[in-house]
Amino acid sequence: MNDFRPYLLTWVALLALLGVIVAAAALFDGLLASMIVLAGALCMIALIITLFMGLRSAGGLLRVYATGGVLWLGFLIVLTLADYLTR
Repeated sequence: MNDFRPYLLTWVALLALLGVIVAAAALFDGLLASMIVLAGALCMIALIITLFMGLRSAGGLLRVYATGGVLWLGFLIVLTLADYLTR
């Protein structure tokens, strides 16, 4: 049987981060809430990528491609926001 403990701990951590994000959105306004929500979302993404996508035990080349994909997605989001905010 596979060891399910890391998956369970990751799930609990994801739920805790979700609680932090919801509380920050409800309690704070403006830039502080946005920063807390963004930091929580980035932590959730890191947990999902490392454990559920198996990058913790992956080889170096797969990590390079995964990092490139995340950077490309960030690049596309920044370009879209730049276009949207300048109109």
